[in-house]
Amino acid sequence: MTDLSLKAATPAPPATDAEPSLHRVMGPWLLLLFIVGDILGTGIYALTGQVAKQVGGVVWLPFLVAFVVALITALSYLELVTKYPKAAGAALYTHKAFGIHFLTFIVAFAVMCSGITSASTASRAFSANMSSALGLGLSGFGITMTGLVFMAVVAAVNFRGVGESVKANVVLTCVELTGLLIIIFIGLWAIGLGQGDVSRVMQFKVSDTGLVWPVIAATTLAFFAMVGFEDSVNMAEECKEPTRDFPKVLLAGLFITGVIYVLVSISAITLVPPEQLGEGETPLLKVVQAGAPNFPVWIFGFITMFAVANSALINMLMASRLVYGMSREHVLPPLLGKVHAGRRTPYIAIGFTTLLAFALITFVGEVPALGGTTALLLLCVFTVVNIAVLVLRNDSVAHGHFRTPTILPVLGAISCAFLAGPWTGRAMVQYHVAGILIAIGVVLWVITTLVNRAQGVRPAEPDMETIGGRGPVN
Repeated sequence: MTDLSLKAATPAPPATDAEPSLHRVMGPWLLLLFIVGDILGTGIYALTGQVAKQVGGVVWLPFLVAFVVALITALSYLELVTKYPKAAGAALYTHKAFGIHFLTFIVAFAVMCSGITSASTASRAFSANMSSALGLGLSGFGITMTGLVFMAVVAAVNFRGVGESVKANVVLTCVELTGLLIIIFIGLWAIGLGQGDVSRVMQFKVSDTGLVWPVIAATTLAFFAMVGFEDSVNMAEECKEPTRDFPKVLLAGLFITGVIYVLVSISAITLVPPEQLGEGETPLLKVVQAGAPNFPVWIFGFITMFAVANSALINMLMASRLVYGMSREHVLPPLLGKVHAGRRTPYIAIGFTTLLAFALITFVGEVPALGGTTALLLLCVFTVVNIAVLVLRNDSVAHGHFRTPTILPVLGAISCAFLAGPWTGRAMVQYHVAGILIAIGVVLWVITTLVNRAQGVRPAEPDMETIGGRGPVN
């Protein structure tokens, strides 16, 4: 994986024929672990209860629908990454398709914001699970303050400079996977002993809006659990056979996580009624307590804390790096591109993204609003990416590549745009939060544009070293 200390953020010199490419070390199994690790995480650990609150016992259904939508969009990413087997991201695909600097900036800034909202969601989940695991009994204010302290620690680690590796990702993936396998095992064991109520898995919550719309509303939240699959495109240059391996490995990773999510949901709802599962911010801890009361709950609490802490750190690293990169491209104020002389990290960008995270944790607070905002931002980004696939069909390349059926990017764009709309029952606070974040970006972009114009500076063409970067992870 890319080193996200300043050495990764420092602009690379212009590429030359003699310049070495990234080391191709990832075979299909390592790539599979990377993808599964990016998708597993905060979403399923934190939001299972909130999904159950909206739909009742069929908590598995929104995760299944979210999986289908993610799968369609993943096929669009597969076409792009095998067609252009370079480390890239949504912003670069957008720029290649449309060539509009402002649109490229908005997509890049939306991805950055989704990383901050995802990290803020993780900080809330970390605080709530720490409180339960250690028996602290923290209230809403206590959870918020703990989340702020946690985010400050993340900022300090980010400032110091952190290098991450594929091997570390494998270890963290195993930790996250262990926690979810514990839930599945406890559920299956309890079912085998005749405990719990399996009939709940087919029970819909009674609603005035019928059966379909609550599922759609819950899907807009459950989609957050599928975040991370798009990040794998950034590993293209480090895979041994990207054109051959990516399609089957990415699809396998999605199917594995989809099955895990459905099994976790079934185990959870079998052991804990939906109204209880939806209370608080530690739904899976309740499942452990209900299905295995003798199991040391603090162990599972620490597994959860470890999983979401990793997500928060990686997302804040990504966000600060994107802000730094956009500053170096002259689309954000140059102040945000300053580098600390000693630590060699983009300290102003780290401070800027951390302040945004503090505001989200303090004023938005609840996990559903933060996780839902992450999903909203990414659904908008995925809509653009699906359209970009169709636009780039006219751009032929010399080598063979994966080609998704034309109908799928169309369905992907429509479904992502549909799930991003207010008609789904999405809470309005998510639009407010997303709107404020994007508005901050637009204001900074306008100021930068005016300053550039006065100084005769033109925005640089985006590239991997500045805004290709990593996307948010779960």
